[in-house]
Amino acid sequence: MTTTLTILVENTVPAKGDGLYAEHGFALFLERPEIRILFDTGPAGVAMLHNAPRLGVNLGTADAIVLSHGHMDHTGGLAGVLRAVGKPIPVYGHPAIFTDRYGKRGNDLRYGGLPYKREALEGMGAVFDLSPEFRQIAPGVHLTGEIPRRRAFETGDAHLYVKQNGELRKDPLQDDQSMVLETADGLALILGCCHAGLINTIDHVRAKLPGKPIHTVIGGTHMGFAPPEQLRETIAVLRDLSVKRLGLSHCTGLVAGAQLAREFGDAVAFCNVGYSLALD
Repeated sequence: MTTTLTILVENTVPAKGDGLYAEHGFALFLERPEIRILFDTGPAGVAMLHNAPRLGVNLGTADAIVLSHGHMDHTGGLAGVLRAVGKPIPVYGHPAIFTDRYGKRGNDLRYGGLPYKREALEGMGAVFDLSPEFRQIAPGVHLTGEIPRRRAFETGDAHLYVKQNGELRKDPLQDDQSMVLETADGLALILGCCHAGLINTIDHVRAKLPGKPIHTVIGGTHMGFAPPEQLRETIAVLRDLSVKRLGLSHCTGLVAGAQLAREFGDAVAFCNVGYSLALD
């Protein structure tokens, strides 16, 4: 059973991008013979709706949508996607995806949460299926649900906040989740931003699906916004895991991506708009 993964939205396009658009965000389309899943929707829908037909993806064939977390750069395109799908469709996520979120750097405070109310999205066809649990949503397709934060070095981005009782507090990002695919070669882990930490996420997947090696990791790792010591510790753990492919996108950042490429060589791919991968 072949699984095809195609990146529809990412921060960059190839040098010869054939008219593809880049946006700061992420979206990936999964195709299997029995199911098609859109994982995240990018920030605005512009790049998504432009790129999909140019990459041979018909969004109208999607059977489900997965939201990795509630940040705008992963959910802002949801309304446009729902209009393109044109029918009721399950939307999987964590119950906290509708939390009001902010990014703050210096005196610059910007709203960064999901830009639509739940009721409006339901009126467009979204059928929300929200849970914090690890669960299977299709044969061989799992969502991690809420990820325990057990690795002390995975401190994440210190500039992300929620507003509670009129005060800004550090965002715990409980809704961060990833998708896991069972393949003939092992598990493929698809990340949105991986705010919970790459190693925390891998630990959680290994605990839930024991005895199944993680072969491929693809998506955003948020290393571009993490402290340098987190990257160093992450590399040290990855050396012992024998992951065969690291597909780096979005919030991984160029500096962290270059360090990972230096460490893991041909196992690393930089996955921008149009990147496609077939897994058996």
